[in-house]
Amino acid sequence: MNRRMSTRLVWAVLAGAAADLAGLGLIAAAAWLITRAAEQPPLAALSVAIVATRAFATGKGVFRYAERLTGHDVALRAQAGTRERLYEALIPPQRPRHGGADLLSRMVDDTEAVQDLLVRCLLPAAAAAMAGLAAVVIGLTIMPVAALVLVAGLVVAGVALPAGTAAAARRWSARIAPARAALASRVADLVHGSADLAAYGADDEALAKALAADEALAALERRQARVHAAALAGGTLVQGLTVAAVVLLAQGAGASSVGTAVLALTSLVAFEPVLPLAAAGERMAGITAALRRLRDVRSAAPATAEPTAPAPRPEAPLTIEIDDLVVRHATPARPAPDARPALDGRPALDGRPALDGVSLRLTPGKRVAVVGPSGAGKSTLLAALMRLIDPESGTITVNGAPLANLAGDDVRTLMTGLTQDPYIFRASLRDNLRLAGPDAGAEALRRAVRDARLDGWVERTGWDAELGEDGRTVSGGQLQRLALARALLYDPPVLLLDEPAEALDEETADRLMADLLDVTRDRTTLLVTHRLKGLEGIDEIVVLEEGRVIQRGRHDELVAVPGYYRDLWESEVLTRR
Repeated sequence: MNRRMSTRLVWAVLAGAAADLAGLGLIAAAAWLITRAAEQPPLAALSVAIVATRAFATGKGVFRYAERLTGHDVALRAQAGTRERLYEALIPPQRPRHGGADLLSRMVDDTEAVQDLLVRCLLPAAAAAMAGLAAVVIGLTIMPVAALVLVAGLVVAGVALPAGTAAAARRWSARIAPARAALASRVADLVHGSADLAAYGADDEALAKALAADEALAALERRQARVHAAALAGGTLVQGLTVAAVVLLAQGAGASSVGTAVLALTSLVAFEPVLPLAAAGERMAGITAALRRLRDVRSAAPATAEPTAPAPRPEAPLTIEIDDLVVRHATPARPAPDARPALDGRPALDGRPALDGVSLRLTPGKRVAVVGPSGAGKSTLLAALMRLIDPESGTITVNGAPLANLAGDDVRTLMTGLTQDPYIFRASLRDNLRLAGPDAGAEALRRAVRDARLDGWVERTGWDAELGEDGRTVSGGQLQRLALARALLYDPPVLLLDEPAEALDEETADRLMADLLDVTRDRTTLLVTHRLKGLEGIDEIVVLEEGRVIQRGRHDELVAVPGYYRDLWESEVLTRR
C-alpha cells in the first residue's frame, strides 16, 4: 500500500472513530439532559447539554459520511490494485496452474476479500476500539467499578466472540471457495456449451449437476449463517447482561439518577460498534482463505525464467534454428490420498519428453508445416518458440542469438499468430481488430480484412457492428478469419499458426486453409495442423510422433514413400469421397 493510500486509510479510521465517539457523546449528553431536565433546573443549566446534543447529532452524520466515502475509496483502490497484480501474474511467462471457472472465482470473489478486509474488518475494529476506550473513560469518571464491568463485557463481545466465530467459520470457508468455483464451472458449461449439450442429449444431466453444486454451496452458506446468527445473539446477550450489571452496581452504590442513566446508556451504546466485530471475525476466516488463494496465483513459479540482462531484439528478417530440442513437462507431486481433484480438470503429466531431439530450420520466407497425431508435441513446439516453456536441453536461436537471452515481450513481438481459440471482446468489429494494431489506420484495417477474406462480411455488418463476448455472435469460420486478420494487421516477422481450422466443418475448414496458405505466401510461417489438404505448396513438412521427428520433406516426397504421412493422406482422401 503506497503512502497516499495509507494516509487515506488513517483518515478513514479517524472519521469512523469520530462518528462512533459522536454517537457515544450524543447518548451521554442526551441522557444527562433528559434526567437533569426532570429535576427542572434553570434553562441556563441545560444550554450546554442542548448545544452538545445537537453538535454530536450533526457530527455523527458528517463523520459517518466521511468514513464511508474515504473508507470505500481506499477499499476499492486496494481491490483494483489486487486485481491489477493478479492480471500481471497471469501474463506469460507467468503461467499459474489455475484456469477456467476456478480462476474466475479468484478474480471476482477472492479479490472482493480485499475490500471486505478494510471495510468490514479493519475499519470497524479500529473505530470500535476507540469508542470502547472512550466509554470506559466515561465510566471511570463516574464509577470505576462499573467501568471494570464494561471492560469485561466489551472484551467478551469484541474479542472472544470474534475469535470464536472465526474459528467456527474457518472450517467452512476453506470449502466454500472451491464449492463456489465448482458452481461457476457448471454454470459456464451450461451457458457456453448449451448447444453441444442439447445436441448430445446431455442437458438434463448437466443441469442436475449444476443444481447439485448449487445445493452444496447453499448448504455450506446456511451453516455460516447459523454461526453468524449465534454470534449476533451471543453479543446481544452480553450487551444486555453488561448494562444490567452496570445499573445494579450504580444503584447499589447509591449513584444519582443522572449518573446511573449516563452509565447505562453509555454502556448500551458502547456495544453498538463492537457487536458487528463478531460477523467481522467470521468474515475474516473467509478473507484469509481468499487472500491465500490469491497469493497462490501470484506466487506461482514462472514457467520460463526471464534473462537478467536481455539481449537486444534481433532485426528482421529472422532465421530460427531449433537444434536437438528436448522439452519435458514436470511431473507434479503425488497428491495426498484425501486430496481433492484439481478444479480445472487437467490430467496429471507423466513426465515423458513432450519433444525429444527435435531439429528444425525456419529461414526468411519459408513455410513449414508440423503435422502428427494428438499429443505428438506440435503445440509444445510452438510454446517453446514463444518462450512459454523452457527446454530441458537443446537450443533455439534467432539470427544466431539464443532465444533464452531475449525478453519474453520481445519474443512475442517477433513471433505471434493464430491460436485454436481466439478471443472476441464485447466491442465493435473495428475495436476487436485494433487489439493487434491500436494505431492502425483505415487503409491498414481494410487490407487486413481483405487478405483474411472478411471484406464481404464487413460490408454487410459494418465496422461498428458490436460482436458478442467470446465470439457468441460470429460463426467459427468468421472467428478464425477475424483472428487471422489480427495476425496480419500485427504483421510479425514470424507467423505461428496453431490448428487454425480446428472445430470447423469440412467445407469451412477447406476454404479457410486455402485462403490462409495463399495469404502466407512468402511469409515466414510455422503451421501446426492435422489437415493435409493444401500442404502441396508448403516448403517443408515435419511429421512428429511421441515428440520425435519421424518424417520430413515436401508433400510429394512424403506421399511417395510408406509412412505415417502417406497413411494419413490416403485416409483423408478416402473420407472426402
